Amino acid sequence: MKLDRIDFGLDMHRQLGTLCWKRKNDRLRILLITSRETGRWVIPKGWPKQHVPDADMAMREAWEEAGVTGKIAPRAIGTFDYAKVMSREADIEVALPCRVEVYPMEVLDLSRRFPEAKQRKRGWFSPAKAAALVDEPQLAQLIAEFEPA
Repeated sequence: MKLDRIDFGLDMHRQLGTLCWKRKNDRLRILLITSRETGRWVIPKGWPKQHVPDADMAMREAWEEAGVTGKIAPRAIGTFDYAKVMSREADIEVALPCRVEVYPMEVLDLSRRFPEAKQRKRGWFSPAKAAALVDEPQLAQLIAEFEPA
């Protein structure tokens, strides 16, 4: 059954996301996690906080949602838009239109224990596979074209 979607407000809401990556056997690997609600493959993301630098906040989201720490870039590499579903009732979704600024982070450590460990799955993929798994076309393009500096 297809749900009707109601976008709550016209303004884009700003979020911060983390493109987590590593090299394994000289091959680039991208970390994706599942969303808590639908199980879709996504990148860690969340809301900015006043007085916390955006890159630091993106790194914090990567820890909370994926259990990773590493070296994050100070600047975003791009953005993607999506509709963040805030509630579902009957045949209606209420969603906020969001624009996510994406910060790449080289993963240096992966922990088994982290705040959302029991709520999400995580997986390492080639850039082509990761791009094919995400639903957002702009995010897929960012992943497919990503090459660490």
